[in-house]
Amino acid sequence: MTTLRQRMIDDLKVRNRSSRTIKTYVAQVANFARHFGKSPELLGAEEIRQYQVYLVEQRRVSWSYFNQAVCALRFLYRHTLGQDWAVAHIPFPRQPRKLPVVLSQAEVIRLFDAVRSLKLRAILMTAYATGLRLAEVTHLQVSDIDSERMMIRVRQGKGQKDRYVMLSPTLLEVLRLYWRAQRPTSWLFPSQSKEQPINHSVVQRACHQAGLDAGLTKDATVRSLRHSFATHLLEAGTNIRIIQTLLGHSSVSTTQRYTYVSNKTVRATESPLELLAYPVNADRF
Repeated sequence: MTTLRQRMIDDLKVRNRSSRTIKTYVAQVANFARHFGKSPELLGAEEIRQYQVYLVEQRRVSWSYFNQAVCALRFLYRHTLGQDWAVAHIPFPRQPRKLPVVLSQAEVIRLFDAVRSLKLRAILMTAYATGLRLAEVTHLQVSDIDSERMMIRVRQGKGQKDRYVMLSPTLLEVLRLYWRAQRPTSWLFPSQSKEQPINHSVVQRACHQAGLDAGLTKDATVRSLRHSFATHLLEAGTNIRIIQTLLGHSSVSTTQRYTYVSNKTVRATESPLELLAYPVNADRF
């Protein structure tokens, strides 16, 4: 490991960045250095600009990947190399806004019914019942389930913040059935080795396959279950500030995007076509 890489890792750890962020940032900086065949210490603003053009025009990477590279280079030059001049030369692109994929309540039921494994069904039901992110679900511990207070503790979620979410009575019943069958001791959903939590890819593949088996036309993912959790709560009349807290959003503006896909919001306004009182009959069509 190079001295610069270790310094960057130390700087990230000091700022309490997650292990996933550290891994991503280091990989992005390594790609940048590999592209030019030089250490970032020998590269400047012009090389940074060239690399961005390369990512967009030749690699045609996604905006999320591009933004990861931007954030990683910003951190490297600002904090590790102490070169603020480089930061100003790294533009942060506007990310295209896409509406979240939301499953209807009937589709959620079909998805659950298509999962044959009790463990995987318990994981997906937990994701929907709580709105947790994939990493948050897989890293739950048995001790995080507080049946006395009917709450679930989320340890160090996004932004390194703890929070609590509700424990549904139905989910508690499912988790008890699962616990009696599997007897997990530390991790609520352990891997086969029992020493680590279940791998993200195992859960995602199971969710995707269940969506196919259920005949869903939408892409079924743990993220879509999180989106469905928020949207269904909004449609049920839950205050958006409460939803924000449950999701762990730092800004309510992030939560407000669910108003764009809420069935209650979209269908609440009558189309102007109805105001025309236009008669529809076979003679006209």
